[in-house]
Amino acid sequence: MIRKIIVGCVHPSSAFVLSRSDFRFYDPENKQQPKAGDVVYGEIVYIGQHSSLENAHGRIHTMVDGRKSIFVFGNRYAPDYYEAVIPEGELEEEYDLVARSGVVSCVLTKNAKIKDPTKIRILGYVCDDQENVINTKKYRKIVLGKKSENIKKRNRSKVILVVGTSMNSGKSTTCAACIYALSSSGHSVRSSKITGTASLKDILLMQDNGASHISDFTYLGHPSTYLCSEEDLLDIFNTVDAKYGNSPENYLVIEIADGVLQRETAMLLRNRDFMRRVHRTVLCSADALGAIGGIETMYKEFGIVPHAISGICCGSPLAIRELSGLTKIPVFHNVTRNVKHIMEIIG
Repeated sequence: MIRKIIVGCVHPSSAFVLSRSDFRFYDPENKQQPKAGDVVYGEIVYIGQHSSLENAHGRIHTMVDGRKSIFVFGNRYAPDYYEAVIPEGELEEEYDLVARSGVVSCVLTKNAKIKDPTKIRILGYVCDDQENVINTKKYRKIVLGKKSENIKKRNRSKVILVVGTSMNSGKSTTCAACIYALSSSGHSVRSSKITGTASLKDILLMQDNGASHISDFTYLGHPSTYLCSEEDLLDIFNTVDAKYGNSPENYLVIEIADGVLQRETAMLLRNRDFMRRVHRTVLCSADALGAIGGIETMYKEFGIVPHAISGICCGSPLAIRELSGLTKIPVFHNVTRNVKHIMEIIG
């Protein structure tokens, strides 16, 4: 027997693709094996690492014991936080909150600096009035309605690809710097983060810096992309590209999460069709040695030489000096933005 969901529960950003009207009922009896994208209704029973929830509008809600919310099953790869996967078997009573956006699964490993995860008691699957479980991957915010939108034109937007040596290497700030430089120079810019774990802050930063259209994988129903197939990853990029990359007058700035050694990042960097769309590649790193190692790895593993280096390391004049002694690849600061210099590199 399905039950009604109370009014006022949090609509998390991991369920961005859904409308609040989709959260009407839950089924406390269904114990089927959870899948990525399955939506559940639950309550907070222990507050650990994550003490807040990001909703679908970017508002941050402070969590308290017993607070009820919508959550979404998803895997997570985050060396600075958690490695987490959806376990096999029927629905369990409790799961770990592995991202502030409302993603739940089971933590396998965690960074030693991070607290144990916040615990969520599952009240039931969110379902429709026919008791069908709602899954975010069946919904899309980006729809290619016209047949022409499904066909990529020969002359297309220039794609600026931002990758990093690791998580928290400065990729999002570098994307913002590229967007700011392009938009300040009179160009129309679209931007998207195509891999990672649901979090609106990165794409909202893109919008704040001048992107006229923003998106990420949650627009296509994925709460995260960890353990997605290569086909799914290419579908995300190709859908974004078909919708926002058809004009040669525009730029499309693309961010890939985590580092070049990460599974999904490596899949895309090895894919020739994907890399053929890239006009300029920017490598971000937290330090000079990481940048040098990243350059070597990108060339050795993928045959790619980045056009520029940026990220956290470029906030240090000393690190820039160290880099300049080992590589001729140009460097740009992603916070103190020299628009002319950035445009000379990515334009």
